[in-house]
Amino acid sequence: MRVDGTVANGDEEGRTQDGGAHENSTPDYGAAWSRVKRRLRAELGEDVFASWFARLELEGVVGGAGRLTVPTRFLKSWIESHYIDRVLGTFRAEAPEVDRVEIGVRGTAAPARPAVVNTPKPAPTSGPLARLHATGAPVAMAAMAPVVEPRNMADTGNEFNGTPLDARLTFTSFVVGRSNALAHAAAERIARHQGEGALYNPLYLHAGVGLGKTHLLHGIGHAAREGGRRVIYLTADRFMYGFVNALKTQSALAYKERLRGIDLLILDDVQFIQGKSIQAEFGHTINALIDAGRQVVVASDRPPTELEALDERVRSRLAGGLVVEIGNLDEQLRVSILSARLSAVRNSHPGFDVSPQVVNYVARAITANGRDLEGAVNRLLAHATLTGTAVTVETAETAIRDLVKNREPKRIKIEDIQKLVASRYNVSRSDILSERRTAAVVKPRQIAMYLSKVLTLRSLPEIGRRFGGRDHTTVLHAVRKIEKQIGEDTVLGDEVELLKRMLQD
Repeated sequence: MRVDGTVANGDEEGRTQDGGAHENSTPDYGAAWSRVKRRLRAELGEDVFASWFARLELEGVVGGAGRLTVPTRFLKSWIESHYIDRVLGTFRAEAPEVDRVEIGVRGTAAPARPAVVNTPKPAPTSGPLARLHATGAPVAMAAMAPVVEPRNMADTGNEFNGTPLDARLTFTSFVVGRSNALAHAAAERIARHQGEGALYNPLYLHAGVGLGKTHLLHGIGHAAREGGRRVIYLTADRFMYGFVNALKTQSALAYKERLRGIDLLILDDVQFIQGKSIQAEFGHTINALIDAGRQVVVASDRPPTELEALDERVRSRLAGGLVVEIGNLDEQLRVSILSARLSAVRNSHPGFDVSPQVVNYVARAITANGRDLEGAVNRLLAHATLTGTAVTVETAETAIRDLVKNREPKRIKIEDIQKLVASRYNVSRSDILSERRTAAVVKPRQIAMYLSKVLTLRSLPEIGRRFGGRDHTTVLHAVRKIEKQIGEDTVLGDEVELLKRMLQD
């Protein structure tokens, strides 16, 4: 944990503090980096930001070089190849004295290697990697804290290590409440199952950001390995990378056989799996494991029926097991999470004390997710450590102001917008996603695109993909057309405003 007085960002990845403990960094750079991350999220959309930038941290600025860190080499390579110009340009807009950026991997002793800013690596023009690039979709990179090496792995080859489990994310450290009790019970039952066959196969957990689904997946992995079972935990990007690499090295058959020879497969962020061949292999893999009585656990940010990018047969198989939603954190659970986190911090900072009044205030003020709660604890610790004064409700209010102010009131899904608009205009959602160009379909389609742009943080290309794979220019045309018509037609303006209120309530 770094405590240097910089202001941590207010995004959903509030578990880390932006601005590292380098002696030459200043609070100004920490604040600038927080603004950089907010701009990246607004410009690129929530999916791309969560995949690539949520765990990109500022370690310091030295001699005009912004030193950034990420948890994995794969994430470092991808950002350097695809987004380094964007990161530098956005950083320079907030801090003009920064003329270059360097990206390193947290937890490694090797110094950060300067990123090539002016000559980013081109996308491959042939082979399986080119086909993966051709999907046009970002590959998810799971956000990982400092990790420990996996134990009892079925294979230790480079392409089959799986994603290491976080030693902190166990069932013991998971705080149970009404919103997650069923998911926790199912996860623990599966992890400790020693009989023949599998339970609730597959177990499918879905929840919004920061509500604990990844924590439960890691808890399952730890407990199952302790019981002697062969476990692989994979993020969606690691699954895709492994399969593409196997195709490239002509070892796909061996890769598939290894993957199907385990006792328990845990796959996180399944919503990011892209590409027909990879989706087909994913479907074959879970079918083979389930048919052989091996356990499969999957997590996503939405239920299986809303994974429209996935093949229908795969969605049906995922929906055929136990599907459990982890709900929003109620106030009592938020208090429990804060108390547990504060207790853990006091082990390394014995003099750090927070009154029940402050805990209750923070629990009432921050309602979005557990990561924001952890970010609040980091801010309170920074205040107490750097100022040497007690934490009061007043100081807590100042410390967590950005978390409260930047909290998204309600997460509106594009799928919900499409369903509501379709119902309002007596068409089907499939009509809106289709190529039909009749007036009865075009108008609600354009209204749905407009609402998707103004009510979500999705980028134009992402919105286009969600509307049947349309180009971003089509979405831009629809947004501008509806904006113009709203200004000229009060009846349409009232209709659109009503749809907004219905979606926001």
